[in-house]
Amino acid sequence: MSSVLYDAQGPRAKRRNVLFTVVFLVALAALLWWVFSTLNDKGQLEWALWKPFFTGTEAWSTYIWPGLQNTLKAAVLAVVIALPLGAALGIARLSDHAWVRVPAAVVVEFFRSIPVLVLMIFGLALFAEYTNVSSDDRPLYAVVTGLVLYNASVLAEIVRSGILALPKGQAEGAMAIGLRKGQVMRLILLPQAVTAMLPAIVSQLVVILKDTALGGAILTFPELLASANTMSGYYGANVIASYTVVAVIYIALNFALTSFASWLERRLRRAKKSTGAVLSADDVETADAGTVGKV
Repeated sequence: MSSVLYDAQGPRAKRRNVLFTVVFLVALAALLWWVFSTLNDKGQLEWALWKPFFTGTEAWSTYIWPGLQNTLKAAVLAVVIALPLGAALGIARLSDHAWVRVPAAVVVEFFRSIPVLVLMIFGLALFAEYTNVSSDDRPLYAVVTGLVLYNASVLAEIVRSGILALPKGQAEGAMAIGLRKGQVMRLILLPQAVTAMLPAIVSQLVVILKDTALGGAILTFPELLASANTMSGYYGANVIASYTVVAVIYIALNFALTSFASWLERRLRRAKKSTGAVLSADDVETADAGTVGKV
């Protein structure tokens, strides 16, 4: 039995795939065993190094939880600002008016070309020189500013490409029935483009969450990774244990975000496939009676 995209595998191909799978699993098991043996030989698997995370709450309440709160605060603020700003810039780049389209393109290309870390450093310097923001709050403001400027420009390109990927007949048909361009964009193009753009948007949101760690590494922003650095020194250089816990937390957060996005995408696709209004039994009987009368 064959598919439209590929032919069904024969006996030799199936045996070859089974062989490749076995070889891969053996190589993966050997790699994991080597990592485990190396850590064990270096004394990194001793219970004393992992004990603070499984007994007592000091490590979590003093370091992990406050750092996680700061990470989520910076990420949420950046997402809330970057999403609408990126959508506005992306739509502006599609404008028929050059005085709207050209400045939007300049802003997007400028901030998309600068590393986010450089934007954070510039933000910290600007807040220190030209604002009255306290020194305790400057790292947070600088991290959010850098994340917003960079990711809004990237999201603008995602929005623009998602709208341009739609068939031209969608906009032409809407204009043919008398809709203005703003109505076409709001009612026809954006609702269809959202589903197509969702995976790319979620990937960028994951990037925002992870890039908060740059603020802790350079700007002394007390986010999750910076808290792990402080904690590892306090508990006696259990760096591997601290970073492992932080990595697991990041994986859990990103997995939850992508799982929610996948669920939302499936829901949106099902909603688009629905037929619209649901008729009640009385409506069906009335429609049947009207049809019979006409016949």
